[in-house]
Amino acid sequence: MTTQKYPNAFRSDVADNYHGTVVPDPYRWLETADSAETVAWVAEQGTLMNAERETWTTRDDFADRMQQLLSAGTLSPPYYRGDRTFLMRRNPGEQFASLLVIENGIERVLIDPMALDPEGLTTLDSWQPSKEGDRLAYQISEGGTEESVLYVMDVATGEIIDGPLDRCRFSPIAWLVGGEAFYYVRRIAPELLPESEQNFHRRVYLHYVGGNEDILVFGAGMNMTNYYGVHVSLDGRWLEVSAAEGTEPRNDLWVADLSKSDPEDPSFTLVQGDVDAQTSLSFARDGRIFVTTDRDAPRAKLAVADPKDLTSWTDIIPEDPDAVFDSFAILDGEELEFPLMMVAKTRHGVGELAIHRADDGTFIENVPLPGAGTTSGPVEHINGGPVIWFVYTDHATVPHVYQYDARTREVTLFSSPPGAVVVPKVHSSLVTYKSKDGTEVRMFIVSPVEKPDFPRPTVLYGYGGFGIPMTPGYSAATLAWVEAGGVWAIACLRGGGEEGEEWHRDGMLDKKQNVYDDFHAAAQYLASEGWTTPEQLAIYGGSNGGLLVGAAVTQQPQLFNAVVCVAPLLDMNRYITYELDPTWTVEHGNPDDAE
Repeated sequence: MTTQKYPNAFRSDVADNYHGTVVPDPYRWLETADSAETVAWVAEQGTLMNAERETWTTRDDFADRMQQLLSAGTLSPPYYRGDRTFLMRRNPGEQFASLLVIENGIERVLIDPMALDPEGLTTLDSWQPSKEGDRLAYQISEGGTEESVLYVMDVATGEIIDGPLDRCRFSPIAWLVGGEAFYYVRRIAPELLPESEQNFHRRVYLHYVGGNEDILVFGAGMNMTNYYGVHVSLDGRWLEVSAAEGTEPRNDLWVADLSKSDPEDPSFTLVQGDVDAQTSLSFARDGRIFVTTDRDAPRAKLAVADPKDLTSWTDIIPEDPDAVFDSFAILDGEELEFPLMMVAKTRHGVGELAIHRADDGTFIENVPLPGAGTTSGPVEHINGGPVIWFVYTDHATVPHVYQYDARTREVTLFSSPPGAVVVPKVHSSLVTYKSKDGTEVRMFIVSPVEKPDFPRPTVLYGYGGFGIPMTPGYSAATLAWVEAGGVWAIACLRGGGEEGEEWHRDGMLDKKQNVYDDFHAAAQYLASEGWTTPEQLAIYGGSNGGLLVGAAVTQQPQLFNAVVCVAPLLDMNRYITYELDPTWTVEHGNPDDAE
């Protein structure tokens, strides 16, 4: 370390009273980002950091190696609409992936974020072709923000035929048949709201392409922090709308039969309301309605609903006591004796695929995978058929797209990333350790050797929140670190989704300390098993993981010697005053409530 002094940060006498407890907040003046004092402090801190960074003699070599490991690029599975195929691809050396379309065997670029903004501050956030594939609704954010703006493109010509539509951050798009209109989610105009509520108050609207006035169809009078999902079945008959308050792990669900009601004024039927569960519907080509739910099944299951009574469900893939149900896709066609389904599950953080009968869920066989990794998908063709696509990756494997053919029961490589990369040989293992209360927790360890030979510099990564699982995936940072002789560990903490919704809830609200205890125990395990020492251990987390490492270094600083805390949420007394943070009270609790 350099001997340069840290910038002076004076302590004010600011304090708050929380339900009878006085909590000092002496550095609140730093929250005023444009004040002279804050600007000066940040400048001095930057000088200190730059001076320290200049002493890192291997930094440039490490960055170069990471760049090499990123040179493979990325490629998505095919997405079929009409006679066109859509896909995302990032070529070697490119910062962002581009959206491409293939028609009559000819490939062309529809949206290249770097062509829109060579400075790299514009991102393609989401896209959705019409069911016929002739129009494309897409959302971009400019200037490094996440404030998506929506446009509509004529796919044949590349011409922008509608937009910009603002205030639609994180909005799904649900096209009606014919491509003349779609449902989407948009916030109320800010001039109609108090300043503190302008990031909320979403509504579901019907928008006609080229029209000036949207038609409100759902959301009026509901909770201001609601997020809405919207989906229209491929045949255009069913409209599904879901509502969840902030990030809560449950949702209400409505369905409208558009063959019997006006799309501008749908007649909704409540499928699930005031039930502590997450549920979604999938509308099959044969008319069946599948239900994915964790209702009475914390690891989730798949059921079939009666179209005449959507609240009546029959299980087809029951809950697995040791694996989380993720998704499914249908395989059908005249060449098959009977329709099949590919079911994706995650078993203790590791992905698996299996084939079942689609009529009654009978298990047929497991699908062979390249290793113990993560799958995404599966993706079926819009017109059906016996072929399905999925993506596979693990700690040492760049994501590849694979194809499963139900006629031959074979898995073949469908497409590879556009670039070549030499990946170092590493060992990945999944271990189990006990937390403070005796709960068994799993952790991935990526290392140069199968078993500890001597203590090595180690990075311990964690997240532990919002039901998000930690699963094996290709990481240039991990590989470069391990190739240099270090160890990289990823703890599957409570609060995540590795073991289902109960695992998530065991790490939220008044049980949040479980997450930190799990993380502390991971550090202790790595040291006791000989992988590292506290002096050689760094902890790393971002966003909710930033809160995690902030709490860990506060509670158990003797366990670690370095902390990488990225975009953290740290002020848990005042976080609800920040932009979207009030939507997180269902995860972290509300400091305004005494209990």
